[in-house]
Amino acid sequence: MDIVLIIIAALFMVLGIIGSFLPVLPGPLTSWVGLLILYFTDAITMSKSFIITTFIIAALIWVLDYIIPAMGTKRFGGTRYGMIGTTIGLIVGLLSPVPGGIIIGPFVGALIGELLNKSDTKSAAKAAFGSFMGFIASTFIKFIASIIYLGFFIGFLLDG
Repeated sequence: MDIVLIIIAALFMVLGIIGSFLPVLPGPLTSWVGLLILYFTDAITMSKSFIITTFIIAALIWVLDYIIPAMGTKRFGGTRYGMIGTTIGLIVGLLSPVPGGIIIGPFVGALIGELLNKSDTKSAAKAAFGSFMGFIASTFIKFIASIIYLGFFIGFLLDG
């Protein structure tokens, strides 16, 4: 049974890393579920305080995931249209065969969103840049947290 739980936990760890880039999956929280599943195996010894602490960190990052892009957008004069455009651009960028689509897509989406809301191209480009920077910062934080959780996972497997 422990092998099955470890395999399921490993899948959640991988999904967590993927979720760092996809807006539909909360990356660090998904990785944390992998740690939680590992906690319930008999083969691995993990403290309850570790699980609680890592959950609090994952939950804080999940909340920040909504705040950071909004701060970036607001700081550069962006609007909700830019944030929606960033998300749509990310999805299109992920699905497109264009190399670097995951980077280009959110910026182009934010620019289109801002152009639909504003007639001034210069301010729309500035707002799109802010929205894009907020997205990049948030994605980076989620990715790093998920990688750290993967490191914990591997460490517990090697020690267990």
